[in-house]
Amino acid sequence: MRIAVNGWFLDQIATGSGQYLAALVAWLPRSEPEHEFHLILPAGSRAMATLPISWRATRAATPFDAISRNLAKLWFEQVTFPAAARAMGADVAFVPYWGAPLRHPCPVVVTIHDLIPMLLPLYRGGVLQRAYTQLVALTARRASAVLTDSEAGKRDIVAHLGIPPERVHAVHLAAGPQYRPVADPDAPARVREKYGLPAAPFLLYLGGFDARKNVTRMIEGYAKLPADGPHLVIGGALPAEDSPFAPDPRPLAARLGVAERVHCVGWVDEADKPALYALALATVYLSEYEGFGLPVIEAMSSGSPVLTAE
Repeated sequence: MRIAVNGWFLDQIATGSGQYLAALVAWLPRSEPEHEFHLILPAGSRAMATLPISWRATRAATPFDAISRNLAKLWFEQVTFPAAARAMGADVAFVPYWGAPLRHPCPVVVTIHDLIPMLLPLYRGGVLQRAYTQLVALTARRASAVLTDSEAGKRDIVAHLGIPPERVHAVHLAAGPQYRPVADPDAPARVREKYGLPAAPFLLYLGGFDARKNVTRMIEGYAKLPADGPHLVIGGALPAEDSPFAPDPRPLAARLGVAERVHCVGWVDEADKPALYALALATVYLSEYEGFGLPVIEAMSSGSPVLTAE
């Protein structure tokens, strides 16, 4: 079977969709070697040089590549990718994120990680964003199969998109192979020095800062702990500006009098995360809504206890 895969996010490894696609690229040919996998990449993609030899790949341009990334993405999803899948005679077109084409060159499979733009009002955006959400909801209803990351995600898709449950398949995510108890005894000390971690015991948060992540409530709860309790280490690129959608944790920590015990260490390299988890007393993850919540199992796989919300 020849399977065409939309590779739009392959260069965007800092995003969840990019990490998901990168893992698929690494593992799909190993688990399904009888099939032929062909990536359709955007024109500017640098990923082709690093693809496993088991993959074929094609770069494809859009008329908007130099004009608007949003328009280029929409054209790629709705015109470029299905045209390329049709030209190669694909048996299946696979879109590993919520952005399937309206017109099908062949049976289409789409992954929907979550329904955040539909379920959380703060994430609905303006008129254009809402129109895009309506478009991809329509394309998902027309797909031959929908993949999602959890049974909770499946329930949301069935309930809110009206897709029959037999066409929606929960395929659980897994932590990468690097997320294991640290074997190198020197790694924790290197990571402690690299990120300027406190000598005192600490709780750890790794993740985004948008409102649903509940970082504000996490700090409010942390401020109620005794002053001689553990410190709090927050990893991740901080918001460019403090806003209701992406609150900066530092001003709140200062107002609550815990700034000296809250350490924002910035972006954390993927290779350093297992050692960081190993150093923490526990990992805190209080997100309001997740399609899956991959950091939870990454922390547990690395040996860190997790404090999370139901």
